[in-house]
Amino acid sequence: MNKNFLPPPLKIGNLTVPIPIIQGGMGIAVSMSGLASAVAKEGGVGVISSAMIGMTEPDFYKTPQESTFRALEKHIKIAKNNVPNGIIGVNIMVALENYDKQVEVTVKAGADLIISGAGLPLKLPAYIAEDSDIKLLPIISSPRAAKIICKRWHELYKRYPDAIVVEGPEAGGHLGFKAEELETTENKLENLIPEVIKAVAEFKPDNQEKIPVIAAGGIYSGLDMYNIMKLGADGVQMATRFVATHECDASDKFKQAYINAQKEDVEIVISPVGMPGRALRNVFIENVKKGDKRPRFCTNKCLKTCDYKTTKYCISNALINAQRGNLDAGLIFCGSNVWKVDKIISVHDLIQTILEEYNEAAEKDSNM
Repeated sequence: MNKNFLPPPLKIGNLTVPIPIIQGGMGIAVSMSGLASAVAKEGGVGVISSAMIGMTEPDFYKTPQESTFRALEKHIKIAKNNVPNGIIGVNIMVALENYDKQVEVTVKAGADLIISGAGLPLKLPAYIAEDSDIKLLPIISSPRAAKIICKRWHELYKRYPDAIVVEGPEAGGHLGFKAEELETTENKLENLIPEVIKAVAEFKPDNQEKIPVIAAGGIYSGLDMYNIMKLGADGVQMATRFVATHECDASDKFKQAYINAQKEDVEIVISPVGMPGRALRNVFIENVKKGDKRPRFCTNKCLKTCDYKTTKYCISNALINAQRGNLDAGLIFCGSNVWKVDKIISVHDLIQTILEEYNEAAEKDSNM
């Protein structure tokens, strides 16, 4: 591999990410310390998702919040111990109950950064201790949202985001768009990235020359990575492709669902969070359409906005079932390119493949 064509490192404040790949946080115990450690070891950012991570604890159904705090702290410490010099992040959704407490746990446990979306994290800095050096990366889906966060954080907290993740409409899981906005030209990731870069250019952080912009949503290959970084992105966030790795914390049946997926199996659903979500069509989704999955009561108290009396289904139980391999009773979130996944490999081999694809694209471009 020609080192001259490898992507430059990603700088987030005083952190340097050798391989500018952030492994996307995947909730309900799909990305925990196992996957995050493996990615950090290879020089990327390994990300643990806080969403319902307590499902791995024996007392989860008795004390869902307390077990989530305990599991979150435990997995951050495991990952940091596994890769002392690696970079470990935590994805915390704004829509979660006890969002502020999960941020507090994450900071105290020693994570390097927090990535936060599923709503605008306008108050995130308020939950960070003054002596903490943890980096804060909001997820946004428009230049307007990027500006709002930069202005609000600076006015109220005298700081800017350490980097911004721009998530396009081809991402997996919850999407920051209305259903009718998913196919519009202006919302394509390749169009969003230059606009967000332009929008944040006016904000000048004290600790770095600019606010790095990271592209997410539909980034599958090294070619995708090269093309989006050529447009000015400083790095990429990838999730779907990391599911089909040996180190991913999901069940083998969950991973096999990705391998078996066809392009026509990918569907947009409406989540109890109130956002569209991308998932694999299955028996569960068909039953939801029929109205057969209405919850009788709330067991997990996971989302601020969810009312079990009116929601069509319990998303946490659906995602737990999928993670454990009970696919007919589960919601299988995925990115738009899931149908390209054809085998399970190691994280090491996956990142080397992505770098080789990037190198090939860059070398080809340089010879044109």
